[in-house]
Amino acid sequence: MENRPEAPFGRVATAVITPFTAEGPIDYAAFWRLVRHLAANATETIVVSGTTGESPTLSKPEKMALFAAAVDAAAGKIKVVAGGANNDTAESIEFALAAADAGVDGVMAVTPYYSKPPQRGIVAHMHAIADATDLPVMIYNIPGRTATLIEIDTLVEVCQHPNVVAVKDAVDDLDWSRRSIEALPEGIAVYSGSDELTKDLVEAGAVGVVSVTSHLAGREIASMVNAVIEGDMQKANQLHDLLIPLNHALFSEPNPMPLKGALTAYWDSVGVPRLPLMPAETETVESVGSALDAINEYREL
Repeated sequence: MENRPEAPFGRVATAVITPFTAEGPIDYAAFWRLVRHLAANATETIVVSGTTGESPTLSKPEKMALFAAAVDAAAGKIKVVAGGANNDTAESIEFALAAADAGVDGVMAVTPYYSKPPQRGIVAHMHAIADATDLPVMIYNIPGRTATLIEIDTLVEVCQHPNVVAVKDAVDDLDWSRRSIEALPEGIAVYSGSDELTKDLVEAGAVGVVSVTSHLAGREIASMVNAVIEGDMQKANQLHDLLIPLNHALFSEPNPMPLKGALTAYWDSVGVPRLPLMPAETETVESVGSALDAINEYREL
């Protein structure tokens, strides 16, 4: 695609999990190691306390401590974006200000969930958050979790705010996403919010992905994104096909259940999800392992 926007958070951002100890608190040592591992494997930005980070079960003090730990572990080598804003506008503003004080590089604002506001309420909510801080803001459009889609005209209006620089598109409707990318103001970067659709969205003009799968295959994802941008579709399609079994396995149960089970099995212990999520089924973790075996074979070629 010609005139592709700059990628303010790099090509591969990772929606990072939150490790827990066996007793339940956050395992900050494991989190620190994980951030360093991601930075060494093609992640350019981490999104902390998002859906994958189990933000609904994290207290505000826990989130702030995670942001501080992430900034420390990132050590300026990768960026840190604060997730975890919610459907309460006033609380989301306080959250953005506190995250900025923690030293993060950006904030992610999610569509207000559960209350199902009108489209004009979404604009007011997003602009209020963007007004509260000088940090760059990523808008998270994920109707499958929030029950409300940010319509294209609304998204265009939201993105008129000078602090809004990016959209994480988890709409899971490729035709809609293509029309959205075409309609957005010049310079707004779109990131795929679905690992399965990353190749197609980058072909349509997205700049990269906010990924879950990058915990385990960050270099392959980065290579696929770069191949699309460089026009090497043979390589891009090969990597896309290679990643399909891993993507399917990681989302065969609610995220991040499969990912946490797989990281503990194939990387290092990160604990289990907090209720109401549950540990992944053994068969799920094994299916992730089988997909990783194929990727490891590719790496050895």
